[in-house]
Amino acid sequence: MDPEERPRPRGDAADRLATEDLDPYSQDELTERIALLEAELVRVRRHRESAAAHRAAADALFGKKD
Repeated sequence: MDPEERPRPRGDAADRLATEDLDPYSQDELTERIALLEAELVRVRRHRESAAAHRAAADALFGKKD
């Protein structure tokens, strides 16, 4: 099973965020939270792209393992 196909571990940060009660937050706090989450998405996507490039370079050098 590819790592992308594996279920996300229960209790990880994304799981906790997805189940957090948002009722206590004001609209301004929610707007700030959205901005922080969007910035985190950019960071994670960049890391994923870097990891994919690293993996492709390794596969090219050593041959892809199935």
